[in-house]
Amino acid sequence: MVESTVDLRVVNARVVTPDGTINGGVAANDGVIVGVGTESNLPEANREIDAEGNYLIPGFIDPHVHWGLSRYEYEYHEGLEHDFETETRGAIHGGVTTVVNFLLQKEPYLPDMDFFKRAGEENSYIDFAYHAIVHQDHHVEEIPKLAEEGIRSYKVFFNWYKNASPELGIDHSDAGGVYKVLDTVSDIPGGVVMFHAENEDLAIQRRKELQAEGRNDLEAWSESAPNICEAMQIEQIGRLTEYTDSRAYIVHMSTAEGVDICKRYQEQGVNLHAETLPAFLSHTYEQDDLGVWGKISPPLRGEESKTRLWEGIRNGVVDYVGTDHCPHKLEFKEKDTGKHGDIWDAIPGDNNGIEYFLPVMMSEGVNKNRISMERLVDVCSTNNAKRWGLYPRKGAIAEGSDADMVIVDLEKSTVVDDDFYHTMEPGYSTFHGDELTGLPTHTIVGGEVVVEDGELLTEPGGRNYLPRGPEGVSLE
Repeated sequence: MVESTVDLRVVNARVVTPDGTINGGVAANDGVIVGVGTESNLPEANREIDAEGNYLIPGFIDPHVHWGLSRYEYEYHEGLEHDFETETRGAIHGGVTTVVNFLLQKEPYLPDMDFFKRAGEENSYIDFAYHAIVHQDHHVEEIPKLAEEGIRSYKVFFNWYKNASPELGIDHSDAGGVYKVLDTVSDIPGGVVMFHAENEDLAIQRRKELQAEGRNDLEAWSESAPNICEAMQIEQIGRLTEYTDSRAYIVHMSTAEGVDICKRYQEQGVNLHAETLPAFLSHTYEQDDLGVWGKISPPLRGEESKTRLWEGIRNGVVDYVGTDHCPHKLEFKEKDTGKHGDIWDAIPGDNNGIEYFLPVMMSEGVNKNRISMERLVDVCSTNNAKRWGLYPRKGAIAEGSDADMVIVDLEKSTVVDDDFYHTMEPGYSTFHGDELTGLPTHTIVGGEVVVEDGELLTEPGGRNYLPRGPEGVSLE
């Protein structure tokens, strides 16, 4: 039974629900959706928004961000607090209403759990959950108790970053270590092992050869970690996942070969799934104008991989999209050598991804007829909620779900320039200078309109840590 008068209703919308798209609206009260249907069936509200025939979708869920990653300006804990405020501010301007952040430190995580929860609760504009990067033996030992704290996803770098970015302090991972983590997590309900899949042993040799040739271009960065680097590791992950009867998830998959390998294991019944990034769906290494801003890890690929990733999204092999948002100030990204400086020394990460996530997927996906709006909602919201134990509280426009929603105008355009960003300054990304069509007009978090026509209407803090239990996160 819906309330006689509720806090908010959105009318005259094309509402994307779990059962399909309807013409109508949504009513919300006390932060929860209490009605979905035609306007005549919705209760009166204290505030009404006319969507003007635009789409109303569940807020995007970014399952892949790295707050506090920069070690150049802040101690990790201080950086985590800083980034929760600046980067989730960009999130709500871009239509992202929930985030899952990766914890990364050498020390054990459990003693700091109260801090990790408080850092988001006091500084974030949106609700949040955590993955834990397990790159030390004591992290693996912590896994059962991390699950009790609501962290049921654990990332392994197989076997990237010991040499690629030694300042991160991530040790090499071998097949034995991967086996141990997969085997441990196989006994945890809802547990998933996440993998950065690149073979660094091969990449080190290729990098030496390219540097000896004097190469310093974006294509050289791609050639230094060729497609086979990713394919080799995904193949091993698939076999080890099958061997342990566990669950694996490839983060930021970039190659056509990866799509083919995942499809084969999925057809064999192995729980191996994959995520890709907006950058891989939009850019290739041929774009020389990107300079070091285009240095991401794994690197940008060619047109064939871009095409196959879109095919993978359409046919269900690639079921998730995230951003791998790595906030660094520009001088640290470029290592003070400029946009077209040292490709080998620059930090390998994209920036501001959470703010362009929705606009890119609308512009490159829906508006270019690569995918339907319903499939877009699946891979950018609903599936992310389901995989990380957040559904149906998040990821759906349905009665009882949190009122996290976005109105999207598919005809509204903008150029990604300095004024586009609302995150850490100065803004930059692989999409800088691009025109994107399909933008959010209203972002609603917990039934509160937090951004309207680009205007920020709220303050940070007061959001919720989302602990995931054996049955997922509780409905409130």
